[in-house]
Amino acid sequence: MTTASFNHIDLTSQPAGTVKPWTKVDAGGMSYTHTSVSRPVHNLREESPAEFNTDISGFGTFRWPSGEKAFTDDAAVRGAYYDDVEALLRDNCEALPSNNNAGTNRVRKVVIFDHTIRRRVPDAPRAPVQQVHVDQTAAAAVARVRRHLPADEADELLRHRFQLINVWRPIGHPASDHPLAVIDWRSTVPGDFTPVDLLYPQRKRVDSVMGSDADDNDDDRGKEAPPLKTERLSTEGYEVRGETMGVLANENHRFYYVKDMTPDEVLLLKCYDSWGEGEPAGKKGLAVRTPHTAFEDPATPEDAKPRESIEVRALVFYEE
Repeated sequence: MTTASFNHIDLTSQPAGTVKPWTKVDAGGMSYTHTSVSRPVHNLREESPAEFNTDISGFGTFRWPSGEKAFTDDAAVRGAYYDDVEALLRDNCEALPSNNNAGTNRVRKVVIFDHTIRRRVPDAPRAPVQQVHVDQTAAAAVARVRRHLPADEADELLRHRFQLINVWRPIGHPASDHPLAVIDWRSTVPGDFTPVDLLYPQRKRVDSVMGSDADDNDDDRGKEAPPLKTERLSTEGYEVRGETMGVLANENHRFYYVKDMTPDEVLLLKCYDSWGEGEPAGKKGLAVRTPHTAFEDPATPEDAKPRESIEVRALVFYEE
């Protein structure tokens, strides 16, 4: 176990008249500041694996080596590595207790829609995010389904269970520097979460099969770029294209991490589950989402290599 400081959204810090908090996807600014709290962080290597999975805690860890190691070839990431991720999701999601209570609720379809590579080095397009957050709200998860699938198919799939899952893996060396921490969903309450608009740099718009308001390329995968040169509180050159969740500080939150997590290990983070407790089709005790953040571990050796990681986000659809 270690103890570290964690940054949470501070809604009282926003300029007067701000209707809804916002943040820029490229770390170019936000409408709020943070409140920092000190919390113990438990090492999952010292815990019972049976106590943690995406059903009950919102996250799970697995040893799942990949043939892809460098993650510098975009075609290789979108090809063989995406295949690895889909196989991992199918294998582990179908085995969840919630899918085996009355027969087997099989995975019907997996749609990988995004990946982000983070490197804590100068000029990297994306660095580790040091704010407790959830990648998508429920509304944003549904919007992702409708964005990436034809209308008729989306309507059908949304009648059944679906999840949005982030598959996180270190690159090249253990993630000792700025490791990823997660909060056990069982230690959260609905009032901990607040929607935040996610702003992206504006892109050229053209008519397309996705509609007249679609991007010239509606695929965001691997297209990170350095932030635009604008003031922190300015939204010039940006547009709302997503919605995340900020997480308010709560002394009941239980933080966990995998100490020295290796590139042969993955962490599954559930961003949304339509069967999660409190949702229209929700089931009591089933985790809805996983708050998470990078953090500075005071016990990190001074010679630890800067963190590098990849996260792949996928929609997982089920038969029931």
